[in-house]
Amino acid sequence: MTNDETVVGGGRYGTDADGYRAMLAEAKRWRERTWAVKGCQGIGRHIANRLPAAGEHVVDVPPKLSARTRVFATGQGRKTDATDAHSVALAATGMTGLRQVADDQQLAVLRILAGRRRPLGEDHTRMVSPLHQLLLELIPGGAKKDLSAARSRRCWPGSSPAMPRAKPAAGSPPS
Repeated sequence: MTNDETVVGGGRYGTDADGYRAMLAEAKRWRERTWAVKGCQGIGRHIANRLPAAGEHVVDVPPKLSARTRVFATGQGRKTDATDAHSVALAATGMTGLRQVADDQQLAVLRILAGRRRPLGEDHTRMVSPLHQLLLELIPGGAKKDLSAARSRRCWPGSSPAMPRAKPAAGSPPS
């Protein structure tokens, strides 16, 4: 799309490597180009990270801006691939101050690591909580709140269960 909102090209491309190469080859027809990607922090992240690495200029079009543009441009909010692509392009040509997507591989790696950190913490909590509950039942006073594997091991030596010993059944020899 040009600055006067004339559509000059388009197409549907696969999300695999062949589709990506075909999309880039098609775009090479225009020397000066800017890619408008909807949701660079969400669903559009995969393409928004690949394009700057290939030397392309990319702007992030927030999904809400795209949706508003679609309603105003079409008079209704129905979403199809074609109307969605058109509304993203309209928003990019008509708005100033959209966030430029930078080629920052270190930031991409940090995002991946940070994304893995949360599930690991959740897994830790899911495993420690039942152990903490068990220690509360077995050791008088339970264990401290900041329980770790090493601390739970130290709770066992010399500890006796909080439950009283069962009385021998009538007629059985004393132990």
